[in-house]
Amino acid sequence: GYVPQEVFLFPHTISNNISFALNKSNKEQVFAAARNAAVYDNIQAFPHGFETTIGERGITLSGGQKQRVSIARAIIKEPNIMVFDDCLSAVDTKTEEEILSNLGKVMENKTSVIISHRVSSIKNADKIFVIDNGKIIESGYHEALLEQKGEYSELYEKQLLEEEEITE
Repeated sequence: GYVPQEVFLFPHTISNNISFALNKSNKEQVFAAARNAAVYDNIQAFPHGFETTIGERGITLSGGQKQRVSIARAIIKEPNIMVFDDCLSAVDTKTEEEILSNLGKVMENKTSVIISHRVSSIKNADKIFVIDNGKIIESGYHEALLEQKGEYSELYEKQLLEEEEITE
């Protein structure tokens, strides 16, 4: 499964956009994928729920809703490998945590690659690679990288300060 940062959605129903990759799906599969992508309640709030037709490229949805519908589309396939390419950039940190927690369960014993500029998206990964100009400059798990006091640690501190400023 692949979830890009720049989402492509079809001018069909939300349900069809989520179940696009399957030959046959049922409502429960679509609902479960939407719950795991933390978009179920948003969809239910639309006048026609999952049968709401979205405009060209999902124009009727917010950036975060588009990303979460795309995540649901990838989840519903139940792939053994998932690649998330900065696909949580348009969601708030609370929603991000919910999605990552759900993905932890959905992707148990499977491989996930998360590409992100946000440390909060990757801090629980088994292995983190810090890449600068196409080269790996640091690697390890969250705590070890913080102890190294390198690029990862600097990025973490910077993002922590930015988060604190937002909540004040």
